[in-house]
Amino acid sequence: MLVNRGWLILGIIWTVLFAGMSFYWAMGGMLGVRSLGGAIYEMSLYPEPSFVRIVWLTGFVKLLGALLLLLLLVSWKNAVIAKALYYLAKLAGVFLFMYGFLNFITISMSAFAMLDMDLEAHATFWRLVFWEPFWMIGGICYFFSVKKYRSV
Repeated sequence: MLVNRGWLILGIIWTVLFAGMSFYWAMGGMLGVRSLGGAIYEMSLYPEPSFVRIVWLTGFVKLLGALLLLLLLVSWKNAVIAKALYYLAKLAGVFLFMYGFLNFITISMSAFAMLDMDLEAHATFWRLVFWEPFWMIGGICYFFSVKKYRSV
């Protein structure tokens, strides 16, 4: 498997930053939470212990993405493992990009009063300018972290 180290390193940095935000919020940090809007923002104001556990869990789940990217650096002798990692990285990239892209579309539709998402203007702005593009950038990093698969 051929990896693109530049995209892979950017993907790891993206993932660690993304997980770090979850850990910061799980510890009670509030910077940037309002930009998420909706129910997540409301729950973060007076968080239940179960909500805090979920935020911690999301941080650790996000770190699994960094592990996936790190595993791409290993020269696997087993072609099945190498092929599985290749397709996992591609699939993760498509999923992350599409998640951000589809959210961008729906939030844009909400901004033009085509959908009612109950997001305040502040959250709508930051979701369109930062959060959804951030998801898409992560998807691009994951997708292009592997150039092509070839058996060992």
